[in-house]
Order: sequence, then structure tokens, then C-alpha cells
Amino acid sequence: MTTVFARKALLSDGWSDRVRLVVRDREIARIERAAAPAAGDVESGIVIPGVANGHSHAFQRALAGRTEQRGPDDRDNFWTWRTRMYQLAGRIDAAALAAIARQLYTEMLEAGYTSVAEFHYLHNEPGAREPGEAMFEALVSAARDSGMRLAYVPVLYQRAGFEDPQPTREQERFATTPQAFEAHYERARDRAGGLLSVGIGAHSLRAVTVPGLARVVALARRDAVPMHLHIAEQRREVDQCLAALEARPVRWLMRQFELDSRWCLVHATHLDAEETEALAETGAVVCLCPSTEANLGDGLFPLARFLAHGGRIAIGSDSHVSLNPFEELRWLEYGQRLTSESRNVAGHATARDSHSGRALFERAVEGGALATGRDSGALEQGAPADFVVLDDDNPMLVGHEADSLLDALVFSGFSLPIDRVMTAGAWRVIDGRHVDRAHARAEYADVIRRLFPATDAHARAS
Repeated sequence: MTTVFARKALLSDGWSDRVRLVVRDREIARIERAAAPAAGDVESGIVIPGVANGHSHAFQRALAGRTEQRGPDDRDNFWTWRTRMYQLAGRIDAAALAAIARQLYTEMLEAGYTSVAEFHYLHNEPGAREPGEAMFEALVSAARDSGMRLAYVPVLYQRAGFEDPQPTREQERFATTPQAFEAHYERARDRAGGLLSVGIGAHSLRAVTVPGLARVVALARRDAVPMHLHIAEQRREVDQCLAALEARPVRWLMRQFELDSRWCLVHATHLDAEETEALAETGAVVCLCPSTEANLGDGLFPLARFLAHGGRIAIGSDSHVSLNPFEELRWLEYGQRLTSESRNVAGHATARDSHSGRALFERAVEGGALATGRDSGALEQGAPADFVVLDDDNPMLVGHEADSLLDALVFSGFSLPIDRVMTAGAWRVIDGRHVDRAHARAEYADVIRRLFPATDAHARAS
């Protein structure tokens, strides 16, 4: 049993002072309000829920910072970036993925993410002739070693595009049949428990057939697990969908399937007004990845209209050019301010929601929980013991009261005032550092030197 005394905590019904959390069997067994610290308590400043990272491609952590040189044809965009990503993906084996994911998850935990939806389509090792489970096992071991709560989302990938029924050479190791995909999903599902849960994904409308998508949607509905899908990220994708299916991607999806809160649509950047309002009313979660969307030049999601109609959002780090959930929320709000030439777009006029930082954070906690297969990410009795302890003496937070604490966390800095992080009742981060940081970093460095030997040799020579 672990007991934590917090001078202030954000509980399911709002801020409360002098809170004692009793953690037993990986859960919050009891919450005491207006309490006094007791012998053996871990005395803490501010306790908030951990954030779920709603969308991750773990292997792409190794690509961050390696695609920022303008190409000779002066046409850098998402599609030229994708070529570089495929080149890296072709070299990632299970050992490399385990080390990259372990480093990634330790960094996420240090930043306040306590769970992650791993949208995974590197199903086979390079050169493998038969499907295997090594890549899945690599992610499971990385999550176990780091203490990250993993929502594994295996992804169906069948073809290169709407008019390209076969995968390209680079996509061949991603591609699988619906039958093989279902067998893999069911093996993963049978492993679920503890830190591991399982959802279902389809890469995108362009990468799956209509029958293939219908089959995985039926699986997700049968097992009541989250259903994830990239959609409408690029204008080119929207144009291709219009040509192939005679409808915009999100509009077509809503006509074909009954969307609800178990759906997680990733990006959904390019929506018209009608799609935006209709999608919000389905209860589906849209997972926004602002730092990646900015890095790739995707565009901006119509946040104000979506929220005005009750839309749910999660956040994700996607390609991992940033691993800071509060920076993702800041990017999300600032993009909206720049396009609307106004301020506090995410805030609403009610007392609880009028502060943009709090509104964004609480929406991300709720939507992220749904995207990772939980009904709520709030701190409450019986919930998983996944939470973040903030240093209330940190200059970022000192002097702030309940109404502006989350505003300060989102909008007033880059260095995070995180003291501790717990998942499943165990401390994973203490004094701002992951307990296994040194080991994870050493293994990651070895893998990076193997993946990019010329770059490393140049660095040593200089």
C-alpha cells in the first residue's frame, strides 16, 4: 500500500485541498478530503490525472530532427516526409523497436503521459517471410520495463491507395489480409491484462478496402474496444476520396458506420462545417497531434466549431517531434488563435470551463481515456493509480490558485514542474527523472548508432 498526501488535487468533481490518496492493488482504494498527513505518506504539492497519449508511432521517435532539410526540388510536404519515414521503417527490427519504444515511454512518463495508444502497423520484422509476433512483443516489453500503460492498437493495412490495390515495395511489411489481421488481434487480445489493453485500427480509408474496413469495425464492435483510424489528414487524401468514393472521408465514414464514443479519428484536419458539426454530435473522439500536424504542414483542425457542438478531443504525440502533452495543448490553442485572430478559443463562458488551460486539459484527459479504452481518466475511488505530482514551489506554479494552475501549466513554459509520476500504483518518475532513465538511454543510443552509422561517425569525427 502507498499513501500520498497532496496539498491540492484535481479530483473528478474539481479541485480539493489537503487530499490523501490511498493506493492499493494498483488502484486508488480511497480518497480522503480535508485530511492531515500521516506517518509514511509521500507528501506532495499538486496531484493531477495523468494524460493519455492518444496516438503514437513508437519507431518514429528515431526520425525526429532528421527530416528538416529542404529537398532539392523545393517541394517538401507530408508525402516527401513519408518517403523518409518508410526508409527508416524498413530498417527497424524487434530489438531496435524495443529500445526505441522503451526510451520513448520513459520520456513520455517524465512529461506526464501515463498511458499511450500505440497505433502499430510494423507487424513483421524486415525480411520476414511469415507473420510473427516479435514486433508486438517488443512494444509489450518496452511498456512493461518503463511502466507505461499500453493500449496496443494493431492496424490493418492492405493497399497503397484508393486506386492502387497492391501495397508498394516499402509497404509490403505493413500489409496483411483481414484474416491474418484478425488472428493477430485475437492473440494480442488474449494477452491483455495489467498494463496492457488492446484496441483495433485501420490505417486510413486509402489504405484499406471497404470490406476490410467493415470487418475490423465489426470486430471492434463485437469486443467493445476502441476503433482508431487516420482520416482527412491531407487535402490530397480528401480529393482522392471524393474521386473514389464520391464523398469526403469523414462524411463517407459517418454514412457507412454508426460512430460513437469508442471511435477515435486521428487528425480529421480537413472537414467542412457540416462534417464538423455532425462528427461532434456522434460522440466520437478526434485525436489531435498539433506538433506533428505542424511539423508535417497538415493544416489546422476546426476546433472552435467542433467544441461548440459538444465534440470530444484527445491529444497524441504521433511522430514524437514533441513529447510534452502540455505543449501539444498549447500548440492546439495557439493555432486557433492565429487563424481566428482572437484569444481563449477553447475556453467557454461557464465558470469551470472559462479558463483555456483547464478546459483543454480536462477535455484531453476525458478523450484520451476513451481512446485508450477507459470510461474516465479522472482521479476517483476505484480508478487506476495513474497520476502526476507537480512541484507547487516551482516558479511556473508558485502563487497560482486553482482557477489558473492549469493555465500556468499549459501556457507559461517549456520545462515542466513534474516531481513524480505513478502508473498502476508504482512510482515510475521520482524527482523529475524516470527510475530507469540511464539504462533506457544507453540502449537507445546503441540502436541509433546502428541505424544511422554515417551520421554518428561524422559526429565523432567533428
